[in-house]
Amino acid sequence: MADLHFYFDPVCPFAWLTSRWVRTVASRREYDVDWRFISLRLLNAHVDYDAHFPPEYEAGHTAGLRLLRVAARTREEHGRAAVGTLYEALGRRVFETEPDRPGTAGERGTRAYLEPVLERAGLPADLADALDDDRWDDTIRAETDEALALTGKDVGTPILHFEPPGGVAFFGPVISRLPADDDAVELWDAVVRLARFPGFAELKRSLRERPQLLAAGVQPDEVGVQEDWHGGSRRTKR
Repeated sequence: MADLHFYFDPVCPFAWLTSRWVRTVASRREYDVDWRFISLRLLNAHVDYDAHFPPEYEAGHTAGLRLLRVAARTREEHGRAAVGTLYEALGRRVFETEPDRPGTAGERGTRAYLEPVLERAGLPADLADALDDDRWDDTIRAETDEALALTGKDVGTPILHFEPPGGVAFFGPVISRLPADDDAVELWDAVVRLARFPGFAELKRSLRERPQLLAAGVQPDEVGVQEDWHGGSRRTKR
């Protein structure tokens, strides 16, 4: 039984930052994390992307769905722990490298992009065959629906389910930068205290800084400028 269920889409920068924070805390507290799937493309299946999102979001979200197909096959063939290994390798490639050239969001869902990631993760290259296999979509959709059943529908990624199956789940915490290791544990304890109160519903603000990631064009040690920047973590707003 995992201590935490973490629902992620591999193209969401805020899910990635939260996942790195969770890994830091898990290593110190010996938490067991089960990495689960939520697809921004499926969340937005009913949305007119041209009207609601900046350019490349549809291509990026579609790439995320394709990568989740590979994650679903990885879990079936190599076990749940392998999903965490794959997600970490994907996140390093997507978010911890220099920004891609414009127009390449969709390339993240290609074999040429994925195969080097699989190699670094120590996973077989033939897992990339799942990119085009929509038979995995039922699994991803079921897990997306599972996440939304825990929180309600007006959410994005990540979704965290604390102390499952009976514990509280909610969207976030959304962070734009990584805390120092000691601060990470302190911040986590504050979140868990909220999560354990059955009446806790939501803390939120729309004003955010750009995520402190190389892929966002921001050096991780720079202090970002506060702005309304959602990076795809919400369903229909930037």
